[in-house]
Amino acid sequence: MRKLLFLFSILIGITFSSCRKDFTFEQSTGGLEFSKKTVYLDTVFTNIASSTYRLKVYNRGSKDIVIPKIQLGKGINSKYRIMVDGMTGDAGATGKSYSNVQLLAKDSLFIFIEVTADVASANPTDFLYTDQIEFTNIVGAPQTVDLVTLIQDAIFIYPDKPLDTGIIETLSLSGDTTNIKGHELSGSQLTFTKDKPYVIYGYALVANTKTLNINPGAKVYFHANSGIIVDKQGTLNINGELSDYNAQGELTNDKEVRFEGDRLEPAFEDVPGQWGGLFILSENTNTIKHLTLKNSAVGIYCSPIDPVGDFYQAKLNISESQIYNNSNFGLYAVGAQVSGVNLVINYCGQYSLACTFGGNYTFTHCTFNNNWSSSKQLALYLNNFIKKDDGNYLAQNINYNFTNSIIYGSNQVELGIESAGGDITIDNHFNNCLFKYNASQLPLFLQGNNIYNNIRNLDPKFKNTSNNQLQPQTISSGAYQKGIPTAVPNDILGNTRLSPPDVGAYNVAL
Repeated sequence: MRKLLFLFSILIGITFSSCRKDFTFEQSTGGLEFSKKTVYLDTVFTNIASSTYRLKVYNRGSKDIVIPKIQLGKGINSKYRIMVDGMTGDAGATGKSYSNVQLLAKDSLFIFIEVTADVASANPTDFLYTDQIEFTNIVGAPQTVDLVTLIQDAIFIYPDKPLDTGIIETLSLSGDTTNIKGHELSGSQLTFTKDKPYVIYGYALVANTKTLNINPGAKVYFHANSGIIVDKQGTLNINGELSDYNAQGELTNDKEVRFEGDRLEPAFEDVPGQWGGLFILSENTNTIKHLTLKNSAVGIYCSPIDPVGDFYQAKLNISESQIYNNSNFGLYAVGAQVSGVNLVINYCGQYSLACTFGGNYTFTHCTFNNNWSSSKQLALYLNNFIKKDDGNYLAQNINYNFTNSIIYGSNQVELGIESAGGDITIDNHFNNCLFKYNASQLPLFLQGNNIYNNIRNLDPKFKNTSNNQLQPQTISSGAYQKGIPTAVPNDILGNTRLSPPDVGAYNVAL
């Protein structure tokens, strides 16, 4: 009984000792500290909301304080919005002004910051939009934290139906339909220039008989679940050029074309799957030069609308181009006709390059690498069949020719080839290519053919695969002068090839 009374008394003591009298707050006299003196919100497009940024405010003193006012310098007209420790703000000034904010001694609070502004609100000389967060006190001028963001004007291409209504726009693709939100390009929208970037919401359709021309230096940004579709009789011409640099290696004239997601913050710089992809369903000859495409689900999908029922080949000629960071495929071709020269593809969830259900493929001086963290990824996958809805396989001939190209990556095997067998044959042509593969794991129908005349498992010694820098850096590279002469005199950077040439899209850095 005594033990129980003793324990009870201890419990009562702890309970009362843990209670504290009401806090006594004094008016702030300044002296606040901040995690940043300037908050730089990354570039946003006009009238598109930014990501949320965080500022931490510290009370290093020994007294509990109340900050008379935390507010934006431009008041209720500011394009910025702030949230202070989960509060919404003063009446009539939500997100702009907060009165009598309490902050305990040796404690901190969070302020979350966003901006939505148009280019007309920005400084006309540098397109910066600025403001301040002011922290008032009772002894002097407010303490301030500067807010800075760059507003970029753009041409917006929206679906015919507003995205926020939930209405599905139906695009007609040569008599078939696909239920996606989209917009048919027409008039001036069929020529993209470098004057302003383009931001695409939903899918932009290059309709039958129409041609989309994308001029040197054009930049195209895609919102989530968006892309470009080229219909059966539509045509795409991406006409990028080699950019100009000065003697110090600084960019002086950006003439490359770029496709990427519309999240411009550094945290999204190399995040796969931010947008849909480029879908080439066209039997016309489509041309891509000097394009960098990154961060989509499928970089380029090249296929007839119905691979089983349509008796035509989608066509693509692509050169001096780079495809990076795609959550599924870099270039996925189905029964298509594709020619690639000085093409670089890296870091894809499944295959960097997949040529399936037959077709005709020629790749010269290309670099296909895959360092995706999966045991099933491949740099190159080829097959001659497709699985039908009834579960059976339909096969057709595949003809391919790879010359002076690299097929490499982080797995022990980066080349996969499958055949449906029967009377269907795969015509194999690899000439002076550098492979990464285990010979014992090759299909039986490949063993003994001319794949063994190529280079196997020699490290190309890329500069930095994680940063998509795939130029070999030393003459000890497995790619150095292992090629044969071709009709491709320059590498992807415009440098004259050696004799004999290096394998891959780049000359080895000397």
